[in-house]
Amino acid sequence: MTGQTWTPAPRKGAIPLHPMQFGMILGRAFAGLRHNPKVLFGFAVVVQFVVGIITAGVMLLVGWFVALRIASVPPSSPDFGAIVAGSIALGGLAAIVMALVTVALTAVVQGLVAADVSYAALSRKASLRMLWSRVKPAFWRLFSYTLLQALAALLWTAIVFGIVFGVLALGGFDSTGSIVLSVIIGLVLLLGSIPLFLWLTTKLLVVPSVLVLEHATLGAALVRSWRLIRGRFWPALGIMVLINLIMGLAMQVVAFPVTIVSTMITGIVAPTGAEGPSEVIAIIAANVVPQVLLLAVQAIAIVVQGTGATLIYLDSRMRYEALDQTLIRHVELASHGTPDEQLGDPYAVDPARAVSKTPRPTTHPGYAPGYAPAGYPPAQHPAGQYPGAQYPAAQYPPAQYPPAPYPPAQHPPAQYPAGQYPPAPQNPQPAAPPSAAPSSAPGAADSWTAPGSNA
Repeated sequence: MTGQTWTPAPRKGAIPLHPMQFGMILGRAFAGLRHNPKVLFGFAVVVQFVVGIITAGVMLLVGWFVALRIASVPPSSPDFGAIVAGSIALGGLAAIVMALVTVALTAVVQGLVAADVSYAALSRKASLRMLWSRVKPAFWRLFSYTLLQALAALLWTAIVFGIVFGVLALGGFDSTGSIVLSVIIGLVLLLGSIPLFLWLTTKLLVVPSVLVLEHATLGAALVRSWRLIRGRFWPALGIMVLINLIMGLAMQVVAFPVTIVSTMITGIVAPTGAEGPSEVIAIIAANVVPQVLLLAVQAIAIVVQGTGATLIYLDSRMRYEALDQTLIRHVELASHGTPDEQLGDPYAVDPARAVSKTPRPTTHPGYAPGYAPAGYPPAQHPAGQYPGAQYPAAQYPPAQYPPAPYPPAQHPPAQYPAGQYPPAPQNPQPAAPPSAAPSSAPGAADSWTAPGSNA
């Protein structure tokens, strides 16, 4: 018996630890929801529902207060204009506050999705507390990035409307030519903003993943996302466009029949308007249920979009920074019982492997990066004429061998009756060595005379 113990192979995770193709990323973006549905889907649905309820409640209260405030002042009052302006400002402030709340909760969901995918790649299913502990240090950076996106969209919209309004003001609001010109300019700017929006959103697609998994600053995350997507722009764009189209179609499939059913229920229950409490409750239920279903579909869309963006982040790092080797080593060590304190963070960026400002040079195939053979220039020699060495050919006479005086062996054909075979021959005994030649005279072997002596 040896001291070694058997350890089972690491369990295959929900995310393959190798560079992924287009279809694999798209499929895993939808399948990733099944890895941890209670945490991701449940939390996303709760967030969407809470945001919807709070937004609707706040706007209803503000609208009710504004209506009462305006109704309390007669139009002939000198304070009527100021009260109306203040009420509109209050409504706008409430809308801005609720938009900020929505941005914050959306940023939290994006961060949780990125953290959950990172645990799924390590074959681990994290709880909500574990995910929040990963997202909490990067929360304000996530919030700032999401707010920056909203402000950029508002700024671009204001620029487009400002240009259109300026053209109308210069040409005159009653001039047909200026109206047509402003419409054309507005359409050109609107159509031109579509590729600009797609380009920017794709180049900055993995910023939330970088903020959560690498603990980078906002500026560093913008640069990292730009560099990681540099060689994967078209696959990333295609994946996100397909995800948005699929989820948009799903929302329409859910919203259209549910809206028709709710309208029919409202017409059947209260065709002339709600008069009793039961009718009011039925109308509210008929309008709330479709919104709940839409919120559920929106939650799924947020999770799928975040999963797809995080998978693109992992794929880019696997291709450019060999992250798959780091993750495989982490999983193997964890399966052998190595504590988390010794494992470290597998998503930490190695400066030696990090994507730099300039693309990596193409290495010779078959050599590891950094070990390509050095290129030496070919040796230059003058084109001189060198005579080859001359050697005389050796002359050797052909060897003469007399033919051997042995007659060919004659063997008569053996005659055996059918089925009768002679016994196997015995091994022949070796022949005795030939005897010495007889001496020419008797007694020559017994007498010997030295040369030069007399016999």
